[in-house]
Amino acid sequence: MGRYRPPQPRGAPYITPAGEAALREELRQLWKEERPVVTASVQAAAANGDRSENGDYIYGKKRLREIDSRVRFLRKRLDELIVVTDQPTDTSKVWFSATVTLEDEAGQHHCWQIVGPDEFDVSAGKLSCDAPLAKALLGKGVHSDIIVDSPAGRQAWLIVAVCYS
Repeated sequence: MGRYRPPQPRGAPYITPAGEAALREELRQLWKEERPVVTASVQAAAANGDRSENGDYIYGKKRLREIDSRVRFLRKRLDELIVVTDQPTDTSKVWFSATVTLEDEAGQHHCWQIVGPDEFDVSAGKLSCDAPLAKALLGKGVHSDIIVDSPAGRQAWLIVAVCYS
C-alpha cells in the first residue's frame, strides 16, 4: 500500500483575534528565534567535515525543512484568514466565537467556545466551527435541543447559555 493520502478539506477561513495573535507569534518565533539557532548549528556541523555520517548536520537540515514548511504554511494561511472581531447582531443565538454551555443527557454541564479550525483545542474547551457539534449548534438559541451523531453513538444536548466575550 502506498503512502498517498488525499489532501485534507480546507477549513473555514475564520479566526478569533486571539487565534490570529497566536499564529503570528508562532510565525515570529519560528522565523526570528528557532531558525537562526538551527541554521547556526547546521553551519557548525558542516564545518566538521564529512556530512554523510554527521547526525547533527542531517537532523539539523531535517529540522530546517520542517521549520520552512511550517513558515510557508503560516504565511499563506494568515493571508487568507478572516479575523472575526464583531459580535453578531442577535447574541441570543450561537454564532462564531460564542461560548456555549451545554447540558448532556446525564445532566452534566460542558462549556465550549466556537473558534476557527486553526485554533481549536478540545482540552481547553475550544471547538472548531467545522466540528459536527459546532455545526449543529450554529444558529440555535438557548433551550434548544441538539442531536449529534458521534462515534460513540447519538448524543442529545441542551443549550443552557450563550455568551460572547
